[in-house]
Amino acid sequence: MYPDFPLDPSTPRGGQPAFWVGPRHLAGDDRRLYDRVADTLAGLGWTSLTIVRGRHEPDEAPEDRQVLRSTVLHISPDTLRWAQWSLADEPFHLGDLPIAWQISARADTSSPLAAWSSYFTTDVPGEAVADYLVALEARDQPAVPFAGPETVLDAVAAHGWFRDIDQPHAGATDPTFTSHISLGEVPPLIQDADPRALTTEADEAGPAGWQAWAEPALGAPCLWAASFAASVPHDLVAVFAASLSSTAPVLRRVLPEATRERLLRAPA
Repeated sequence: MYPDFPLDPSTPRGGQPAFWVGPRHLAGDDRRLYDRVADTLAGLGWTSLTIVRGRHEPDEAPEDRQVLRSTVLHISPDTLRWAQWSLADEPFHLGDLPIAWQISARADTSSPLAAWSSYFTTDVPGEAVADYLVALEARDQPAVPFAGPETVLDAVAAHGWFRDIDQPHAGATDPTFTSHISLGEVPPLIQDADPRALTTEADEAGPAGWQAWAEPALGAPCLWAASFAASVPHDLVAVFAASLSSTAPVLRRVLPEATRERLLRAPA
């Protein structure tokens, strides 16, 4: 890696120059989060559907129709899992950032409701979301947990992250203290079939789920955030965490403004 290599060498024919960069958790999504994940889902054989909502007046020409919202929904062959690109669909926010991907699963086809959902904002590295989806697809039972929360912390610890001093069994941070993963209170509106998520009083602690985020500087806006409902199996979160914290460099053409000075980079 060459941290002092200029960010804008002469651009080769065909577009922006590419760099191998690290650490991955600060490298952003290269503004290709949809493409990266959608390509992975296509390779897994998932079906994609475009849902368009709009207003159509009688005798109105098709080209005059007002499209209000649209989403792209990807569904697995067994229909037990699905992923929705929601940026175009007035998404709610996580860490003051709009949700880009919502990934859900159900226990069986008899219920239309998700057993759990997970959420990823823009600038979550696409590699981590793709690896998470590959692991989800490989499961016969997407709603059944196979491991405990320690597997998540072990995954990041293997890549040099430190366990939280105050909560060593529920949190970890990277060596630069910019990215974090924590098991705790789930933000509002996170979908989960666990009935405790619906019955918990305002002054009670509900079921705990994993949250991850990158804060480039203390008090600064988050670069990205990810949230996992309490019922998301820990071993699936561990796959995401392992990919997110991986020390392997990733290919990027567009670097996040907030972290570009923190990234090691080499021309590709």
